[in-house]
Amino acid sequence: MNQHISMDTIIFDGECNLCNGVVGWLLKFAPEDLFQFVAFQSSYGQELLLEHGFPTQQLDTVILIDENGANTHSDGFLSIVSKIPKWKPVAMLLAFIPRMIRDYIYKTASKNRVKWFGKSKSCTIDFN
Repeated sequence: MNQHISMDTIIFDGECNLCNGVVGWLLKFAPEDLFQFVAFQSSYGQELLLEHGFPTQQLDTVILIDENGANTHSDGFLSIVSKIPKWKPVAMLLAFIPRMIRDYIYKTASKNRVKWFGKSKSCTIDFN
């Protein structure tokens, strides 16, 4: 691997408008040095997906890679939100909802995200 993960890494769909909106929200509320954002379409994103055993053709979940490994679906999202001090109480409350219900909602949104929110030809987040 040509880049070292020194902070938690979030792999997301850089062409998904919903995903870009969530990343934009995280950039606004998360401490600056908390997350590294990687579009799955990038060469580094592809490398991370292969390294962690995920398919590289499409992404149906945000993936958080941290000291505990790869976290996906609603658990991954709650792990991300819980790392933002201001939003940790919200994540703790949402964690009381059974995973089966959380994942059903997450997977429904994931399956329909392009239909509901559209798609860009490239990542709309400017990381500079």
